[in-house]
Amino acid sequence: MPETKIGFGYDIHRLEPGRRLVLGGADIPHPKGLAGHSDGDALVHALIDALLGAIGEGDIGRLFPDTDPRWKDARSTGLLEDVVRRLRARGGEIVNADTVIVAEEPKMAPHVAAMKAVLCPALGLTETGLGIKAKTAEGLGPVGEGRAIACWAVVLVRI
Repeated sequence: MPETKIGFGYDIHRLEPGRRLVLGGADIPHPKGLAGHSDGDALVHALIDALLGAIGEGDIGRLFPDTDPRWKDARSTGLLEDVVRRLRARGGEIVNADTVIVAEEPKMAPHVAAMKAVLCPALGLTETGLGIKAKTAEGLGPVGEGRAIACWAVVLVRI
């Protein structure tokens, strides 16, 4: 009989001029992008950590270390697809996922549909199976000051 498990993930990345802003697998027009060894996609990284937590396989840094040149500038959606394959190889499936993006700018709500268009197929979910919410930090801390973007994710898996 399959077990139902919950996984929780979090990630934050600094914003830097001259980098593409990739979030939820979508390219978002903005003069700054997320710093990182890969494309810095904090939303996908939070989802990866949530999935790995649900199946007890550590975190993104263990599987895809920033010391490994293979992951330099990698699309995070490719890393996500690898983690989903690991879950499916164990007979697992994702029931649903819920996420929060916290950013002062740019406004994220206009980009949610593009993010879902990338993430739903990668996760094997319908649009109603994936929640993406956008919030601000009300001017507080590095996110509120526009220096970073933070993301949280929770997933429910059956394995």
